[in-house]
Amino acid sequence: MRKQIKHLENMSEFVGLSVKGGVTNAPIINPYLTKTRKKPILSVEDYVKGILDGNISVLSQAVTLIESSLPAHQKLAHCILEKCLSFAGNSVRLGITGVPGAGKSTFIEVLGMYLVSQKGKKLAVLAIDPSSERTKGSILGDKTRMEELSASRNAFIRPSPASGSLGGVARKTRETIVLCEAAGFDTVIVETVGVGQSETAVHSMVDFFLLIQLAGTGDELQGIKRGIMEMADGIVINKADGENIEKSRLAQNLFKNALHLFPYPQSQWTAEVLLASAIEKTGISQVWNMVEKYIDFVIANGYFQNNRNEQSKYWMYETIDSQIKDRFYNNINIKKLLKQVEQDVLTHKISSFAAAHKLLDKYFCEEGYEID
Repeated sequence: MRKQIKHLENMSEFVGLSVKGGVTNAPIINPYLTKTRKKPILSVEDYVKGILDGNISVLSQAVTLIESSLPAHQKLAHCILEKCLSFAGNSVRLGITGVPGAGKSTFIEVLGMYLVSQKGKKLAVLAIDPSSERTKGSILGDKTRMEELSASRNAFIRPSPASGSLGGVARKTRETIVLCEAAGFDTVIVETVGVGQSETAVHSMVDFFLLIQLAGTGDELQGIKRGIMEMADGIVINKADGENIEKSRLAQNLFKNALHLFPYPQSQWTAEVLLASAIEKTGISQVWNMVEKYIDFVIANGYFQNNRNEQSKYWMYETIDSQIKDRFYNNINIKKLLKQVEQDVLTHKISSFAAAHKLLDKYFCEEGYEID
């Protein structure tokens, strides 16, 4: 049996052939790369100009500043917001909520494609992703779920982490709406995590509040809080297709009857209950016609502007509450005292209420306020 040779080409049968030595492994980093390219630092004027020109990259960077907790970023974001405020307010703001599994993301994508393709609108979707209570992280997968819409030049999809804010609503969503409007987006959709406390916050920043519901899940009204039903300007029974059509019609009648039990809303608008199927793309135009009809109705009776004024006041007070809380916990002396007082509570030396008052008195005295 012939002895195995490592390089067959060196055998006597292959005279005239030779093996050249290999080359050394190439370095991982390009040796000719002298310095990395950094993103240019933009001024407030650069951000504002980019946003007003509809530059999506600049808009995204500005939204990141709004979501940042760094004081320098917050200061820059506030300057940008102030200069963009006069160019905002010209969009239809639509809030969408629904039970988990109702198909909110699919419905938003189909509705969004209808708006940008048939209505020629510019659409911004602000999707709030739930954050993990353990890791504080979010998947931020709405761009993946809205693949077709995210590829549209007239659509801007911004998933944001809830980051522990009320019911999963990002605290800075309203400011993001202002920037999107200044960038020329005439329709803004805010998607909530699901049915819960977040609906109150979303309702206070949109013009039309849409509830997505399902049929065929048992008691269609079970698990839906009265407050959410009262806030809804319209209800859509999604997945009304195939064998589910009859169940959807039954659910439609149940919701119509339930709405009659609630007090008449300040807008004087009677909420409609429609059927739709995001998968089969049916009923979508009827849903948008309902939104347009509502907007015309509330503009005519004066409720539209009055509602936006009330929303502005609401968010002023919410911002005050938020800023006081942040400043309190970031106060150096409070940080030092907090652990000691916390230990006193755990060892039953002081009650929880007395501990809270002790910390608050300390903070406000430092700030120069007189405590009654």
